[in-house]
Amino acid sequence: MKSCETILVETPKLPLEAIEVSLTKTYRRDIFKPFVQAINMYNLVEEGDRIAVGISGGKDSLLLAKLFQALKKANKFPFEVVFLSMDPGFRAVNRELLVSNCNYLNIPLVIRDSKVFETVGKIAKDNPCYMCARMRRGFLYNAAKELGCNKLALAHHFDDFIETTMLNMFYNGSFKTMVPKIKADNFEDIELIRPLMFVKEKDIIRFMKHSGIQAMNCGCTVVAEKTSSKRREIKELIEQLKKINPSIDNNIFNATMNINLEAILGYQKGDVKVDFNQIFQEMHQKTENKETSNKETKEEKQ
Repeated sequence: MKSCETILVETPKLPLEAIEVSLTKTYRRDIFKPFVQAINMYNLVEEGDRIAVGISGGKDSLLLAKLFQALKKANKFPFEVVFLSMDPGFRAVNRELLVSNCNYLNIPLVIRDSKVFETVGKIAKDNPCYMCARMRRGFLYNAAKELGCNKLALAHHFDDFIETTMLNMFYNGSFKTMVPKIKADNFEDIELIRPLMFVKEKDIIRFMKHSGIQAMNCGCTVVAEKTSSKRREIKELIEQLKKINPSIDNNIFNATMNINLEAILGYQKGDVKVDFNQIFQEMHQKTENKETSNKETKEEKQ
C-alpha cells in the first residue's frame, strides 16, 4: 500500500490581501483566466444563481472559494455564494485545520456534520472510496438545497478530468470523462458545476505554496494513509508518459473534445447504443444523399 500523497507547505503565510491580489495578478494566466474561461464557455455561473461551493479543506476547494470571491468582487452580474463544508467524521486536528484556514482566508464557512466515514467503514470496508464519494455528494446536494442554492460547485480540476478519462478506458472499457456541469439525478433543481476544469493541479500547488497555506492532505479515517488508489496509479502513469511527450496531458484532455463519431466502433447516447454497422449505414446514406443533391443541382443549372 502506498501512503496518501502529501503536499507540505513550508513557506510562511502571506497576508490575506497579498494572497487575493496574487490570484488575479501573479496567477492570472494559469488560474484565474482558465477559471473564468470555463464559466463563460459552459455558462456555469448565471445571473440570479445561488451557488454552494463545496469546501473539503483540501487545496483545490480552498482555491475555488477564493476564486468565487474574486469573481463576485468583479461584479459582472448578480449572484450569491455560500461556502459549504461537510464534516464526514474528520479527526479533530483536520477539523481545526479546516476552520483555521477558512478563518484566515476570510471564507465564511457553513459546516454540516455527518457520519459518512463511520457508515462507509461499516458497509463498504473493502472498497469504501466509491461509496464514500456518493454519500458525500448526496449529503452536499441536500445541504445545498436546504440553503436555497440551485448549483453546487466542486473543485475537480484539469488533472481530475484526464485521470477520469484514463480510468474509464483502462478499468471500465469505456471512453467517457467528467463534464463541466450535470443535473443531479435525485435532487430537483440542483446542478453540479466544475469551474476548475481548465486549471492544472501543479498550478494549484504553486499557488498554495506561494500563499503559505497548509491545506488538509488526507482527511479520510477509513483508509487513511494506506490506500492503493487506481487514480494515483493513473496519475503516476501520466507523469511517466510526460517524460516522453510533455504535451500528453493536454492531448488526453483535447481528445475528449475532438471525438469523431464516424471513426469509432460504437457510442452510447442516453440509453441508446449505436454500433459501427449503424454508423456505416448512416455514413453511406449521407454520401448517397450528397451525390443525389449534387446531381440535381447540376441538372438544374443545365
